[in-house]
Amino acid sequence: MSSPPAILYGYGNCQHLGRHQLAMVGTRNPSAHGKEHAKMFAHKLSQLGWTITSGLALGIDGFSHQGALLDKNITVAILGTAIDKMYPKRHIKLAEQILAHDGVIVSEFAPNTPSKPENFPRRNRIISGLSVGTLIIEAAIKSGSLITARYALEQNREVFALPGNIHNPMAAGCNYLIQQGAKLVTCIEDINEEFGHVNLPCSMINQAIEQKKADQSLASDNLLDSVDFEVTPLDVVAQRSGIAVEKLMSILLEYELCGLVSAVPGGYIKLGEK
Repeated sequence: MSSPPAILYGYGNCQHLGRHQLAMVGTRNPSAHGKEHAKMFAHKLSQLGWTITSGLALGIDGFSHQGALLDKNITVAILGTAIDKMYPKRHIKLAEQILAHDGVIVSEFAPNTPSKPENFPRRNRIISGLSVGTLIIEAAIKSGSLITARYALEQNREVFALPGNIHNPMAAGCNYLIQQGAKLVTCIEDINEEFGHVNLPCSMINQAIEQKKADQSLASDNLLDSVDFEVTPLDVVAQRSGIAVEKLMSILLEYELCGLVSAVPGGYIKLGEK
């Protein structure tokens, strides 16, 4: 690790820091797609046995921790402040959930250390250093997430990025990283194929595969084809699918619970291919 910390202070079981970790980071102001992608990727990767590591910040970091916690999996949070000065305060409840599910929260800053803006970029080297790879969900060109990506490269770690809309400034950083050689990611298989040597729990992998098959059998082409990857109003979905709105809402709720679509302001978005 670049300039490794002499000591880490924290809460939780420090032995979990030796688990197979993947870092997930991104903008503090994500789009609806960014929020859903962070939760979905963190959730599915956790199902396969990966431990999701992030910075407990607002935005993508927080949604990544939340995604890992959906099945009460272990997640690791690296603070840019001392552990007795939890920041941001609105994530104190999230921090409590992380610890309640046997997760870990650490910082290189001793208790009572004053909080300073320059300390937040420093913690990024720990996020990437503890992880075998770093996934950038959404990020501007000038952002802490690209600092994390640079640290990952210096530490000989893998860097992954989700491509984004060319008109979205919060996707410009990801698109730039892909241009520079980061691996373009559209599904978790794009990440897992880089780590064939990593011994993840087979039972969890099989469970995830079976769940995917169940989701696929549930989804009908007609309905999913009626929902776009951009926000699709409910009345448009009803018109395309030919399903009455009253029945449609209950079906969409079932699809949402399976991670196939997401309800957002103005309608629904499709989260992935069947």
